[in-house]
Amino acid sequence: MASADNNIYFILMANSPFEYIEAGEICFIDKDLYVEWKKVNNKDLLPVGRMGKALHTDIDPVQLKPLSLRSAELLLALESNIERLLALNDPEALEEASNLSLGSRVCVECNGKWLKGVIRHIGNIKYYSSEPITGVFFGVELQGEDTGKGQNDGSYLHKNYFTCPKNSGIFAPFTRIKPADHKPSAPPLPAQSPPSITSTEPLNVGDRVTFFGDKNAHHGMVMAIKDSPDGKMVLISTDKDEEGKQGGELTVPLFCVIKEELLNKDETEIMDTSQSPEKEAVPHSEEISVGSLVQFIVGKKIAYGIVRWIGYLPDYPEKSALLEVEDGSGEKEFNGNSGKTWLSDKASVYVEEENIPPIRTEDVSKRLIGKMKGIQGHCNSCYMDSALFSVFSCSSVLDSLLFKSTQDQTIQSILLKSIVNPLRKHGFVPECSVMNLRKQLQNRERCPTYTTDEKDPEEFLSLIMQEILSLDPPLKLCSPSGSGHKEQSCYYYQIFMDYNHHLVLPTVQQLLEHSFFSNSLKLAEVPACLILTMPRSGKSFKMFPKIIPSIELDITGLLADGPQPCVLCGQLANEECAECFRDTLFSDTGFKYFCLECSTQVHSHKQRRCHKTRSLHLPQGFSYSQSSGSDPRSPPREKLELFAVLCIETSHYVSFVKYGPRDTDWIFFDSMADRVGESNGYNIPEVRACPEVGQYLHMSLAQLANQVPREMEGVAKRLFCDGYMYLYQSKSMSLYR
Repeated sequence: MASADNNIYFILMANSPFEYIEAGEICFIDKDLYVEWKKVNNKDLLPVGRMGKALHTDIDPVQLKPLSLRSAELLLALESNIERLLALNDPEALEEASNLSLGSRVCVECNGKWLKGVIRHIGNIKYYSSEPITGVFFGVELQGEDTGKGQNDGSYLHKNYFTCPKNSGIFAPFTRIKPADHKPSAPPLPAQSPPSITSTEPLNVGDRVTFFGDKNAHHGMVMAIKDSPDGKMVLISTDKDEEGKQGGELTVPLFCVIKEELLNKDETEIMDTSQSPEKEAVPHSEEISVGSLVQFIVGKKIAYGIVRWIGYLPDYPEKSALLEVEDGSGEKEFNGNSGKTWLSDKASVYVEEENIPPIRTEDVSKRLIGKMKGIQGHCNSCYMDSALFSVFSCSSVLDSLLFKSTQDQTIQSILLKSIVNPLRKHGFVPECSVMNLRKQLQNRERCPTYTTDEKDPEEFLSLIMQEILSLDPPLKLCSPSGSGHKEQSCYYYQIFMDYNHHLVLPTVQQLLEHSFFSNSLKLAEVPACLILTMPRSGKSFKMFPKIIPSIELDITGLLADGPQPCVLCGQLANEECAECFRDTLFSDTGFKYFCLECSTQVHSHKQRRCHKTRSLHLPQGFSYSQSSGSDPRSPPREKLELFAVLCIETSHYVSFVKYGPRDTDWIFFDSMADRVGESNGYNIPEVRACPEVGQYLHMSLAQLANQVPREMEGVAKRLFCDGYMYLYQSKSMSLYR
């Protein structure tokens, strides 16, 4: 591999006509090859290498801005091409970063706050790269009052780069670093504009162009194109100067200029807002394609964007286009006729500020059912898509996550405003919103593969609830062995089964009871939300070919200190017999509780005389009184209702949601139900009604046992054969959490 110093480096300032070449990419060419290319006065395309690409690409040199080696390394550390283009607008920051050295005192941005520290590492933080250069990161040790507010101990991906106290190290690109004695820069020059709107065609003298000055669009004619230390500059004779007067000449960077002929075609013609003030000027999306540069009007200003997606949005029959707006305001979505927009934050996602309640039963069919509904999947996100859809689409049991006080407001805001609110209001969340959440999780070093790899849904939910938003665990378990037992708090319960059971076609109720019995566990209190994962080994082996969802989960017998009914007479029980648990004489399954009279009769049998019973501890207010004329109180039953099921088959997660009171009120969600295109395409999520589920849930065990999975109607087979996670809620307890 050639030395990094043997190359000349560039950044691509314009999108190529080829969809796979994007503005913001770092390119390079061997110095000797470049000299040879210049010798022959070659006006043709320049053969350059592109970071991360195996083959060289011929690119118009007009579109390339030269970079120093250090600038290229610093920019390469930024995650996206857009970030690199925006960073070019602050050359002072690039220069300051180039002058930093080990031991320099700096401020580093972490979770929206600037923290003080000292640079301990400058360089790559990847194991190996075959590229001529790699991104340069700064490893900072936090000091003083900021010690302990970082993310690591100087290690990244199990490799140590420097040593510091726990949670006092941060790795960051130069855009999150500034010298401790940093002085504010001078006001920016008037020509501040989107850095990547340049035409993919070279400019010529005499071309009519549009360019930016004071953040507004201006028009004029190209008089000359000149080289400068800062790159190509264009001399333009303007229609109006910067003060609004007729005529005048300005010199502006090439990357701020675009040919007007690209903007004045019929398909991108701007509407006259003075004649149609109610409409926002937008291009007719049917005449453009992905990658097209388009012009539109926001208020009274002209803006530009690149088309990143064309398709149909929920509740809007017209074709729509997703524009990447290069002015720092994020993305906008335009409906071809209505002019309706959704604005986003800098994370390039939809944002819905209004807090929306769960979708009501009567609104599900019109808001949630159909294609391009639900949450759009992308790059192994199905586990997250299914979990978020199940928890938040039609239930509010975990809404406290969205509003509780937390130190990590960024992730909470993304979850609420970019995912939950749009899902509940529009019935649709685009892939970029979930990817933004995944990036935030990855940036906090919770897991370096959150943007690429598949995870388990319980792992994701636990991460959000416990480590990030610090929700109190909804599930509290204990051992029933006497008083003073220690409680164990958790966010979900994994069902474990011993092999000493007779279950063949179990219900969730039976599996939970057997698991609690085998592990000597009880519920310390009624949970507002109970998340159960089924017994399985990996993602292929299932302990049971079918599991019957329990629509209601009776947890009365699972409570440690609650009043229990006698399994025989139904009156208030005094004792529990663990050894009677598997005895089907009294009931098919479940913990066995008896009043004193029934316990005496049951344990008089020779097969049960050796059983040891346990006296029950009852809450204050319940009585064992058996005096004449008085009836013991009949204890209430505590039940949870099923509101969602996550299923998995061949590493792909889908979900079922019970959205209403009727047996047929079921919907099925798949974030990757269909796909358009190949590597550059996108997934089509789908939500469909599945009332057939209700008829199977009403069948007897014998009927269900005889059902051939592949012959079951609709998607019912997925629910019964692939169930992985079951989500239950207590309507009464959720009101108090």
